[in-house]
Amino acid sequence: MSAGYVRVAVYAPIKEPLTYSSDLNIPRGTSVTIPLGARAALGIVLGEGDPPKDFDPKKIKSITEVHFERPKLSEAYLTWAEKLSQYYVFPLGLVLELAFPPLKKQGRKSTSKIPDDPPIFVPDEPKILTTDQKKCIQDIEALSGFQTHLLFGVTGSGKTEVYLQLLERNLREGKRGLVLVPEISLTPQLVSRFSSRFGDRIAVLHSHLTDRERTNQWWQMIEGKKDILIGARSALFCPVENLGLIVVDEEHEASYKQEEKLRYNARDASVMMGQVLNCPVILGSATPSLETWHNTKIGKYHLHRMGTRASKVEMPDVEIIDLRSKEGDESKSKSFWATPQLLEEIQLRLEKKEQSALFINRRGLAQSVICPACGARKECPNCSIGLTLHASTHLVCHYCDYQETLSEICNVCLDSELKPIGLGTELVEKDIKKLFPDACAIRADRDEIQSRAELELFISKVESREADILIGTQMIAKGLDFPYLTLVGVLLADISLNFPDFRSAERSFQLLSQVSGRAGRHLTKGKVFIQTFNPEHPSILAAQTHSFESFAEPELLNREELGYPPFGRLMLIRLQSLDKKKAERAADDLASKLAGWVSRSKASEGVDILGPSEAPIFRLRNKYRYQILIKAPKKLSLSQIGWSLVDQEASLPKGVRMIIDIDPINML
Repeated sequence: MSAGYVRVAVYAPIKEPLTYSSDLNIPRGTSVTIPLGARAALGIVLGEGDPPKDFDPKKIKSITEVHFERPKLSEAYLTWAEKLSQYYVFPLGLVLELAFPPLKKQGRKSTSKIPDDPPIFVPDEPKILTTDQKKCIQDIEALSGFQTHLLFGVTGSGKTEVYLQLLERNLREGKRGLVLVPEISLTPQLVSRFSSRFGDRIAVLHSHLTDRERTNQWWQMIEGKKDILIGARSALFCPVENLGLIVVDEEHEASYKQEEKLRYNARDASVMMGQVLNCPVILGSATPSLETWHNTKIGKYHLHRMGTRASKVEMPDVEIIDLRSKEGDESKSKSFWATPQLLEEIQLRLEKKEQSALFINRRGLAQSVICPACGARKECPNCSIGLTLHASTHLVCHYCDYQETLSEICNVCLDSELKPIGLGTELVEKDIKKLFPDACAIRADRDEIQSRAELELFISKVESREADILIGTQMIAKGLDFPYLTLVGVLLADISLNFPDFRSAERSFQLLSQVSGRAGRHLTKGKVFIQTFNPEHPSILAAQTHSFESFAEPELLNREELGYPPFGRLMLIRLQSLDKKKAERAADDLASKLAGWVSRSKASEGVDILGPSEAPIFRLRNKYRYQILIKAPKKLSLSQIGWSLVDQEASLPKGVRMIIDIDPINML
């Protein structure tokens, strides 16, 4: 047989597919091994191809091996991957690489004591639905094929039960389901609830699994042994056949955005997948992203409301405590955060055998260590960021993990003892144990909980009421449901308000609303204290009244006036290098080229180029970072500009790396 030619998307940073020869008729979507320079690489066959013009066909290399043992990717999956590649300006081969697990199917048994499968619980019958839940399910089921639905329900309104009953119908129709959950919300509690309803038909994928566990779970979905896949954002890439429903819980979460390599947003990628597969997509949130909310207002998405809690318990009372009135009023025995109102309510909860949660979105004992004599601050030598104090003498950089021991005197002026400044979970825990020595206080943050086993132990202590006071970061703000937790204290609400980001108000409102929603979900009405130096801030006032729409409407007007999403598109271009001058020069040159393109092109009307400027965190892991932000009208595809920039990479100075981020979330 004469040689034929096929196009292969190679697992390598190559913009276009490469052409190889083969005597076999290899179907599109098949995995192959091919020679790439001096090494072998994997890739996916995209179809028949022709040899490049002016190229000797004899020099075209042959496919080395065909991997028929790996599942062939479906036409729909390939179409979806091609859309992702094009939109996010990322090589198709590296997108398709994400479809497969980290290990081969065969391998040594996992040494983990935690089983691959989620535990099976006593079967749980479908709950009696509230009026809101019934209406939402009926309205969603009345629409067939691809539709995007926003399930907009207050915290505790029973969104999970709606997901479960929609999935049950999906399974009865012989189809399968995918449920995406933010990593921080993918708790044993959530998995238990799904397992109780669906038994051993559940597979789970998340970062706490070992490579072998991830591989085993992946194959169980591929071989049809499981019908519902629950996972964090990367679970979206598992090529599940016969998918009939996609659920994205807490769709507003920033963690759905990948911040390295393929910088995709799993929520938006899920909507793309639903469109390709012609299946419904359910987005759930009590505090939707403004992009999603706007899509409901213009009729692109269907809005379904759930305005009351399923338990019939009222939403918690929220009281704002103005910390400005406490300036200069701290006693030696109390930190500034320990307001009389909050301490009194904690004591009351202890007497009632109820639980309290104290939220501060910072780890450690203090965020900065400074010299009171000369003002010098202990900074990370690799990053333009201060070191955080842990365990009295341990200084840590939360970005690059640099660590050092706190010195007794300032190494700049050699004249004074360094002083910790700020507040973190570790300091709050220390204070609480002094204030309430007989109470059991436990902390939940990334320092204290680093494994599934530790998370399960924490949840067990709270559920068994062994713990009286919970202290933590976002880990206690989302995804957890404790019946006896009736008091929440937000110790310093201002932290997220001060980020140099146009989304800071939105994120603050979402976080405050989510953490407030942990209080009083089942037995009795809860109480929430929000402590702040900015009591009149719109985000805080809207969180006090549990009113998403009172926050969203004026915020959308501000966004529209400035041309920010959802009324415009953004692309962030970051240039970074170990050499500051090289990075700066590359950023200046690229900005000049972009400005020239904008001035010459009719298609660029309304495009603004902001920068270059130093990134808010200018140096990270010893790399200097400059960035250019491109704002464009909604109708313009920034991907076209992105791909043209890819062609410019070869002209960058040696040692300078360019990163393209479509629809950026983190611009620090």
